[in-house]
Amino acid sequence: MRKLMSFMKLSLVVILIPAHVGTGAEKRTKIERQTPLVYINTLFENGSPLHWEIQPDGTILISLMYDHERSSLNRASGHWHFQVRAEAGSDLTLVLQNFYNIWNGMPARPANGNTSCYASQDGQNWTSILTERIEDERLRIRIHMESDSLYVARLEPYRVSDLEQLLDTIRDHPLVKIAEIGKTVEGRPLEIVRVGHANAPHRIFIRGRAHAWEPGGNWVIQGLINNALRSDQKSRRLLDTYCLYILPMANKDRVARGGTRFNMRGMDLNRKWDKPADPDLAPENAALEAWLDRMIKRGFKPHLAIDFHNDGGGNLHIARPNVNLESYLANMERFEHLLRKHTWFTEGSTGSNFRNPGSIGGGLLERFGIDAVVYELNANWIEGLQKVPLGRDWELLGRQLHNVFYEYFHRD
Repeated sequence: MRKLMSFMKLSLVVILIPAHVGTGAEKRTKIERQTPLVYINTLFENGSPLHWEIQPDGTILISLMYDHERSSLNRASGHWHFQVRAEAGSDLTLVLQNFYNIWNGMPARPANGNTSCYASQDGQNWTSILTERIEDERLRIRIHMESDSLYVARLEPYRVSDLEQLLDTIRDHPLVKIAEIGKTVEGRPLEIVRVGHANAPHRIFIRGRAHAWEPGGNWVIQGLINNALRSDQKSRRLLDTYCLYILPMANKDRVARGGTRFNMRGMDLNRKWDKPADPDLAPENAALEAWLDRMIKRGFKPHLAIDFHNDGGGNLHIARPNVNLESYLANMERFEHLLRKHTWFTEGSTGSNFRNPGSIGGGLLERFGIDAVVYELNANWIEGLQKVPLGRDWELLGRQLHNVFYEYFHRD
């Protein structure tokens, strides 16, 4: 028996360390000859979880890690944000994979020929770089190292620290009130930012960042807030008409950790709004629902709600729950018309056949009686500006939205 056990142990050693692998020193020498790459770093705020390895031709293969939805087949990996460390002056080819996502139980293909990507030397100033879709739903990115460090991201990032900086800037403004309404799964505070007079005749609720990979809404919100607080005659007239209530970053945990879609307990914060949220699994939604209940009981129900997202289309998603939709659809038609009139929006809205079951638009309309819409900002291209999107372009939309809101409530 002892001989048999010794043989089994020896066999395991032989299997785990085959002779053809070579020594560590041999592998290091080979890698050094193949590529100027030093390291791929993700150990920073919003850095995306991933695996990387160097291919025989020197290409760096980057495998994104999936988020998984609880009790569902859904999975997603659409966010990347990492730092490349390599020799200054060198050229590298990166190939990203694991884009076989599942949305609403159906396969989806988010990687395409015009998928946007951005690079930055310092992590603050970003420029667009080209991508190329190749076989097996992979994305190829070629980069030139101006220095020994380069950040690469799916979209220009907006991090938890960026939000904290904005809130610190406006916290003491007389027209701003910041109230904590709850906490995320990991205990990060969820804020409602009120901008304007609480007794204004109309109220608008805005939510951003239900999905962690989608920073566009945060840039819009930043532009919206900064423009509202300019303290000129126009901004005073606007805030005499409506008050803004903003939940700027619903999925803070995943934003901090570089996730794609679901919260830390595998819940999609833009689903299951047709029934009350589970406070253990989705405390972010439960806190928002409780705040809405309190607002309505006090007679401060929002008249309009917008949930900002990013996708590859840029449309308004009009809710169609099983309620009387006549007034709502007329209001959404007016809202779309005013977007076209006052902003760079040109895309359009979803038709009567579109169904997005359980999204916040339908939930707020059906359960709370609030006219609500999901606005998907195109992550790859702004048709109205004929360019790829940067944070400042979405901030511009936020500034333009004030004219939309003002006219929306002034019905001559």
